[in-house]
Amino acid sequence: MIRIAALTCALAMASAPLMAQSAPPDGAIPLSQIVSQIEAAEGFRFVDEIEWDDDGYWEIEYVTTDGQEIKVRIDPMTGAIRR
Repeated sequence: MIRIAALTCALAMASAPLMAQSAPPDGAIPLSQIVSQIEAAEGFRFVDEIEWDDDGYWEIEYVTTDGQEIKVRIDPMTGAIRR
């Protein structure tokens, strides 16, 4: 019984990387276009951080002119903010 549970766990862990998306998909909007959209937002000051999330979206943190830190998740195919 323990061997079956251990094997099941090992198989689940081995398949996890196949489900993760380590890079934007083919046909995704160029990151430069996505950043341009954010830079055009009213009150934008600067981008603080950009990271690709293995769940399939860009996570972008930026700062506004009044000092607020904003974090958005952007769909790479549409450029839309994910909720």
